[in-house]
Amino acid sequence: MKILVLADCESKSLYEYFRPEKLAGVELILACGDLKPSYLDFFASVSKAPVMFVMGNHDKPYDAETYNGCICIEDQIRTFRGIRILGLGGSMRYHPDAANQYTEKEMRRRIGRLRWKLKRNKGFDILVSHAPAAGIHDLEDLPHRGFACFCELIETYQPKLFVHGHVHANYGTGFQRVDQVGETMVVNAYDHYILEFPEG
Repeated sequence: MKILVLADCESKSLYEYFRPEKLAGVELILACGDLKPSYLDFFASVSKAPVMFVMGNHDKPYDAETYNGCICIEDQIRTFRGIRILGLGGSMRYHPDAANQYTEKEMRRRIGRLRWKLKRNKGFDILVSHAPAAGIHDLEDLPHRGFACFCELIETYQPKLFVHGHVHANYGTGFQRVDQVGETMVVNAYDHYILEFPEG
């Protein structure tokens, strides 16, 4: 299955200079946050692929009426063609009252509330987040630090894919697009990236 992943900035190549052939064969679109609703709606309108998304730390609180034709997967496990997709948006908390920001403890609590969904679905195949996992594509500063509980999710359930955003290619810190952690391919979706996901 060909999957388009998006995060953090609008791709001029796909948006301003869009041509239908650029999305040829794309069957699923996963957005990892900090993208305008109108940008996601654009992909929902020009592609037959479902657009599933989580919120970024710069996004406003989620409002269903704002995202026409797109599917918010925050704190959910959605199944698409037999593939179980878990969504956990937001970043590490660096402002006390900001939306879509969480301490490590708060993120662990979110995951804890999903235990029955995880059990009922027998885990998940893809983790979609905004923030990275601790020690994987993250940075040392608090706003861009990854969540340790994401590492535990990966170790416990061994999903095939973990896709995130939040760490930009232009930060000048040795940007890494793709990594492999055990059985899990880790992809930074900054701007956009197209990958092949094995089915079955």
